[in-house]
Amino acid sequence: MEGVEKTAKTVDEAVSLALAQLGISREEAEIEVLEEPSRGFLGLLGSRPARVRVRVKDTPSRRAKELLDQLLEAMNLPVDMAIEEKENNVFIDIEGKDVGILIGRRGETLDALQYLLTLYVNKNQNQRCKVFLDVEGYRRRREETLQRLAVKLAEKAKQRGRNVVLEPMTSHERRIIHTALQGRDDIYTYSEGEEPYRKIIISPKK
Repeated sequence: MEGVEKTAKTVDEAVSLALAQLGISREEAEIEVLEEPSRGFLGLLGSRPARVRVRVKDTPSRRAKELLDQLLEAMNLPVDMAIEEKENNVFIDIEGKDVGILIGRRGETLDALQYLLTLYVNKNQNQRCKVFLDVEGYRRRREETLQRLAVKLAEKAKQRGRNVVLEPMTSHERRIIHTALQGRDDIYTYSEGEEPYRKIIISPKK
């Protein structure tokens, strides 16, 4: 983006005009002072205003929002979006009507969108950034469901004395299961199979 140039009596006034036109805050802007204001001879002759150029900062969160806005507009899907950038991570929460389409079957569409956003955000960048995308708290609810499932099936494996095989899951969901059960001394977990059919086995310790 070339940026917006503005003139005013002071630098701050010129910056404020540019920020208002771009619809961004000062924290989101790159500000270049092109000319300092001058009062001229006796404050009258030869005076000139301040002139600034203001651009939108090219940040990971800005790039992520740019792509998401394009995708959602193409889908004609209005949403409320909250974006936070922290320690080379971008956290995006989406809420709205009919946003279930962004989740898909067992979160497959959500995972694909998150992967696409991560690729886009890191394109031609030296510093890597991870994007975490959630829709109406789906990931949190799914994690809680998997943790409860892990405990339930671990008890089943222990009581029956034989392996319990879970359905195929993504690597992220398998990690949740492994983590939920890693502290137990009566069962252990491992994965087998090839993606996308890789699954977890919960096995009782002999």
